[in-house]
Parts: sequence; C-alpha cells; structure tokens
Amino acid sequence: MGKNYIDIENDRGEMLRYRKHVNGRGLVANGAKVHPTAFVEAGAYIEPGVQIAAGAFVGRGAWIESDVVIGPKAHVAPHAHIGPKAQLGAGAQIGVRTQIGQGASVAGGSLIGDDQTIGDGERVATDRRGLRLAA
Repeated sequence: MGKNYIDIENDRGEMLRYRKHVNGRGLVANGAKVHPTAFVEAGAYIEPGVQIAAGAFVGRGAWIESDVVIGPKAHVAPHAHIGPKAQLGAGAQIGVRTQIGQGASVAGGSLIGDDQTIGDGERVATDRRGLRLAA
C-alpha cells in the first residue's frame, strides 16, 4: 500500500479507497474525476462518481457526495456539504457550512452564502450579491 492511498470503511461496511489529490492533498475516492488544476484542501472528501472541473476549489472539511458535478472555477468553502447528484455551475460560490441537497442545482456564477440550506432537487440562481433571481 503506497502512502498516497488510504482505505476508509463507509456506513454500509464497504471499504472505499481514497487517494490524496495532487493539489491540496484532499481525499478523492476511486471513480471520481478531479481535474489536475482543481484544488482540494486536506480534510476534504470527494466520493465516487464526482466530477470536478478545471480551476475549481474545495475547502478543508468539505464533503462532496457521489455523482456531483462541479463546474470550472466553482468554489466550495470549508465544511460545506454537497449532496448526491447535485450540480454546481461554472463559477458558483458555496459558503462555509452550507448544505446543498440531493439533486439540487446551483446556476453558474451564483453566490450561496454561509450557513445556507438548499433543499433536495431545488434549482437556484442568484446575482453576484447572492440575491435570488426569479425562476
């Protein structure tokens, strides 16, 4: 076992293998695709099936669940939680401790502040100040 890999047991008793991402040393599960220019801070977890585009940032302690798509230059602040199958558009900004629900979609360029909750399946678009736009 190389020092760049770690095995962690999930809540169903299955062993998942994670590798340390080249930029930031965050843990990326096998089956996740993280662009080499993305930055995943130490303490962040990226689950299987996740796709993270070029220039994206994932902060310390963030948890990105399975099958999430994160667009180019999106920013996920520390301790945020992105639920399974959620989508973050290019340049979206997700605040500290913010929860994004399963299957939710945050439009490109949107700003979601600290300690916010976006519900399961919700679609959100904001202006650059974080004010929600009409659907």
